[in-house]
Amino acid sequence: MSQPAPVSTRDRYVAITVAFLGWMCAGVQMGTLPIASLSISKDLMGAAFSPPEAAVWFGRFTAALSLGAACGGIFLGWLGDRIGRARAMAVSILCYTGFAGAAGFAQTQEQLLVLRFLAGMGVGGMWPNGVSLVAEIWPDVSRPFLAGVMGTSANCGMLLISLVGKNWQITPESWRWLLFVSATPAVVGLAALRVVPESPKWLATRGDAAKKTDTPMRELFSPGLLRVTLVGIALASIPLIAAWSAGRWLTPWADAVAGAANPRYKADTQAAWAFGAAVGSFFGGQIASLLGRRLAYFLISLGSVALTCGIFVFLRPLDPKFLPMVFVQGLVSTLFFGWLPLCLPELFPTRVRASGAGLSYNFGRFLVAGAVLAAGALTSAFGGDYAKAGAIMGSIYALGMVAIWFAPDTTGKKLED
Repeated sequence: MSQPAPVSTRDRYVAITVAFLGWMCAGVQMGTLPIASLSISKDLMGAAFSPPEAAVWFGRFTAALSLGAACGGIFLGWLGDRIGRARAMAVSILCYTGFAGAAGFAQTQEQLLVLRFLAGMGVGGMWPNGVSLVAEIWPDVSRPFLAGVMGTSANCGMLLISLVGKNWQITPESWRWLLFVSATPAVVGLAALRVVPESPKWLATRGDAAKKTDTPMRELFSPGLLRVTLVGIALASIPLIAAWSAGRWLTPWADAVAGAANPRYKADTQAAWAFGAAVGSFFGGQIASLLGRRLAYFLISLGSVALTCGIFVFLRPLDPKFLPMVFVQGLVSTLFFGWLPLCLPELFPTRVRASGAGLSYNFGRFLVAGAVLAAGALTSAFGGDYAKAGAIMGSIYALGMVAIWFAPDTTGKKLED
């Protein structure tokens, strides 16, 4: 591989700014339905509405977004290895904003389900291309800090949409505006097309080495990379599955318990979680750099399972300790999402880095879809009892305490082939 061309400091800041905004706005998409789904179901289901059935539909909406993100992350990650990180990132942003806005016109639950899947494709594509671009365009010495910046950006988006929901009430009569607002970041996608520089490391692979990237997925499952690929999938899947089938259910649980008396409590709950998440995901990469990749992941897994199961078992919405503990759970459980943007790119060579990171991060979303449907079914089976289902699904975090010891230790590794 030829030496990459130098990149100006200005271009580096442009790249990290647009990548941050792109993933932050993806976080807006991820945070929209947890605070709005109950109101949407009450409106679109009409007389057929019931709390257990609404829980099932929340699981379906979450599954649709996750399946879309899985497909989009794999396909658009591959696209990033073919046409460049910056252009594929722009396509991803325009995809999720366009279909998010279209969802504001949905007349049935089924229509919204399809549109959430399509928006999810863009959400899934944003992560591997944004993370690969930032990892490759900045010096290695900056990567733990920048991994934290990228890790926290989606949670800043979730915090932002939570504050919007807290200050402007979301009801069965008034929810469509929220989806229209979530489509406005299309301007970030247009900016990505016009002003974001391409990764010099990616450009340097475009010569003879480009022939090797025609089938990056095949290479990822070749004998040389198969073990690394499977480990990457496991490490990314465990926190995703647990977060979406347990942690994200704290908000609808709060809405189901407190919504009638305090309609804004759901937004308070998501805001508490997202604020903690923004802090935690920022420090995840730095903790991995300080403690080492393996020990950091193990301790994050331990803390996440204890906090998540503890909240569902021992607390209840409106309890004075509930919101503070939701904040702490958000902080600890999202340390993973500062760990992942630092460590996943280290597992793969440049020629398949976006494909490898995209596959690892998004393959778990296929499993997330099944897990959230299971969580919805459990909640319905327990008569709308979110606490029992949440405690069961939160135990998934414990798997990370085992999986990490099968991973290579990439502490100190530079992004070189």
